[in-house]
Amino acid sequence: MIELKIFNDVEEVINALAETICEISKKAIEERGQFNFVLSGGSSPKKLYELLASEKFNNKIDWEKTYFFYGDERFVPADDAQRNSVMVKEALFNPLKINASNIFEVNTSGTPEESAQWYWDSISKHFSGKPVEFDFILLGLGDNSHTASLFPDTSVLEETEATVKSIFVEEVDMFRITMTAPLINQARNIAFLVFGEGKSEAVFHILKDKSGSIHQYPARLIKSDKKVEWFLDASAASKL
Repeated sequence: MIELKIFNDVEEVINALAETICEISKKAIEERGQFNFVLSGGSSPKKLYELLASEKFNNKIDWEKTYFFYGDERFVPADDAQRNSVMVKEALFNPLKINASNIFEVNTSGTPEESAQWYWDSISKHFSGKPVEFDFILLGLGDNSHTASLFPDTSVLEETEATVKSIFVEEVDMFRITMTAPLINQARNIAFLVFGEGKSEAVFHILKDKSGSIHQYPARLIKSDKKVEWFLDASAASKL
C-alpha cells in the first residue's frame, strides 16, 4: 500500500517525517523492546538526521534502545568520506553520543562478496535467527530512479532472496553493498524522502508512469502489503 504525503517545502517534509519516526520508534520499543532503524545516505537524509539530533527531537526517541543499520554502502575504506556511515556519524551519531554497539556498520576490509556476507550475518545475529523485519527503513530516490544501491540494469534487481548483496555498478564505477528489494519489503514501515524539482521526473516514473520496467525504474521494486509512505515536497511531486 502506497501513501503519498506532500508538503509545501523541505522543512515541512522533514519535520513530518521526523515526527513519524518518533511515533514508530515508541511503538516498536513498547511492543518489542527495541527500534531497528535502517538509514539512507545522501544529502536529503542528512537534513533529517540533523533535525533528529536537534533539541526539538533528541529527547523523543529512546536512543539506547535504537539500533542502526544501512540500506546500502559504498565499498570503500571505513574512513572514506564517500561512505554513508561517515555522514551519518557527523550528523546524527556524534551529536547524540550513540553507543558504538548500537551501530551496525558495513565492514569493507575484505572482498565485496565477503563484505555483503558479513553484513548479512551480523543482521541475522541481531535478529536471533528470526525473520528480519526492520521497524523502519528510510529510502532516498536518485534522479535515475535508483534507491539504496538498486541501480538500473543491474543483476541485483532480479534477486528474490531477502539478504544483502554486493554489486558492481558501472554507472558509478564502484562496488556497492546493498539490501535486496525482498529484504527491504519485509520491513514493518518504509518511507521515501524525496524533495526538489530535480527528482520530479523519477517520482513520476515510479508512482504514475505505467511504461518501462524495473530495470529502468528500480524503485518500483519497493512495494509492501504493509505501508510504503512517500514524503515529498511540492516540487518533487509536481509531475504527479
